[in-house]
Amino acid sequence: MTVKTISTTPFPDQKPGTSGLRKRVTHFQQPNYVENFVQSLFDSLPGKEGQTLVIGGDGRYFNDTVIQIAIRMAAANGFGKVMVGQGGILSTPGASHIIRHYKAFGGIVLSASHNPGGPDGDFGIKYNASNGGPAAEKITDAVFARSLEIAEYRSVDTPDIDLSRLGVQDVAGMTVEVIDPVADYAALMETLFDFDAIAAMFNSGFSMRFDAMHAVTGPYAKAIIEGRLGAPEGTVINAVPLPDFGGGHPDPNLVYAKDLFDLMMGPDAPDFGAASDGDGDRNLVIGRGRFVTPSDSLALLAANAHLAPGYARGLAGIARSMPTSAAADRVAQRLGVEMHETPTGWKFFGNLLDAGRVTICGEESAGTGSDHVREKDGLWAVLLWLNILAVRKQSVDEIVREHWATYGRNYYSRHDYEEVDADAAKALMTDLRAKLPQIEASGLGGRDVVLADDFAYHDPVDGSTASGQGIRIGFADGSRIVFRLSGTGTVGATLRVYIERYEPADGVHDWETQEALADLIALADTVAEIRPRTGRDAPSVIT
Repeated sequence: MTVKTISTTPFPDQKPGTSGLRKRVTHFQQPNYVENFVQSLFDSLPGKEGQTLVIGGDGRYFNDTVIQIAIRMAAANGFGKVMVGQGGILSTPGASHIIRHYKAFGGIVLSASHNPGGPDGDFGIKYNASNGGPAAEKITDAVFARSLEIAEYRSVDTPDIDLSRLGVQDVAGMTVEVIDPVADYAALMETLFDFDAIAAMFNSGFSMRFDAMHAVTGPYAKAIIEGRLGAPEGTVINAVPLPDFGGGHPDPNLVYAKDLFDLMMGPDAPDFGAASDGDGDRNLVIGRGRFVTPSDSLALLAANAHLAPGYARGLAGIARSMPTSAAADRVAQRLGVEMHETPTGWKFFGNLLDAGRVTICGEESAGTGSDHVREKDGLWAVLLWLNILAVRKQSVDEIVREHWATYGRNYYSRHDYEEVDADAAKALMTDLRAKLPQIEASGLGGRDVVLADDFAYHDPVDGSTASGQGIRIGFADGSRIVFRLSGTGTVGATLRVYIERYEPADGVHDWETQEALADLIALADTVAEIRPRTGRDAPSVIT
């Protein structure tokens, strides 16, 4: 094997965020941009020699090109084997499972998750460690530091491999195995859920619509829902992954999955509707006439998980990201299990999962998962819902209403202001942070304030601290307003405002959400001066 060493110069902007490095496709297409980042990653991974690396992505534009680059560079950097999904396809939870199942050294996941694709869309590279979860900050910090001083990268001069052909190929002495992206994941799902009960439910006339949004979950959902569970053909729509996601935005929310929402609220609605995102780690759940918020879904799944064989043992604990509503907290309290509040970013759940402290975790941004992998898992959440429906033999609406009657309802909404001027967004947060002592002392809008802080997380497993994770204002009646800047966009800044109001079990549970939150929404806008500082009259997206 002849290794080529190519001179290069650093780029200043290769600092990975909470979900890896994300930029526009055109940014990644700069000469040496991909190579610099991949080499910086490999340089930051001691002990990689002779090890197995998993590579795959969501099929978005530029995936195939980067996979070939990464394979050649892996060979030049001493890896012994690469496992890659057929066609370059691996969902993010699927990649996590492959890493864990085959005890790989780690994996490169090529995705920008729910962001748009195509030549003018977004692209991303993320590294997952040997536990199958996103790299810890000590790794991403080392990658960034290396990217600022890199002077050369290593590769081999070999032809592209055939990603369509299953089996083993050779690249400069390194083994490359092209694997079925679905088979191992589907087998794992069969160990967790009662496929016979779900199949019997479909056989009895239960109807469903799953929108794969022309993203990576399509082949998985077709194989499992229509194949192994016997749902009628056509249950899964938009099932073929496309480089531009069919021109759509593969984010399963009420804006970008509006056709599904309209169907589920209409007279011909099936019993159950669901969708997943670009890389398969997010989910949308809608019953006939009933949208289930991600925060409520986490609480409901935790409360009913024991109905699925894989969770009959009960839960060790539950974890949620800080901005996620406190609905799951009440479930944990009733079950008598640990409840953990973490920063946004699935990597913060990893230590808790590895230590056996939690079984189910979730984020308000439509991500839920369990200890079966170390990523959120959209299809897993849908299958757990199906298992619960098969056992309880009730509608989604009935199950949700019974839950509220037991635990109370957390009215909850997220308002996103996308592509805001980055300096203006940072100034808004800085000035709001300075107001917190006064807010805590004097209250806000005539409400008693019990909490006003910039959230800091102290990991109970490794003792690490993550500070500056979002501004929280909590009121005496259980209501909350949270402000944070998101790290998943590629242009400007995204300001996210989370509004929550708690209504007890014997309270009123059928208000329209935005109406129920109207006074808190107005209060959030006033205290943060959102309109004058962003120039926006309304959020870009409300979920």
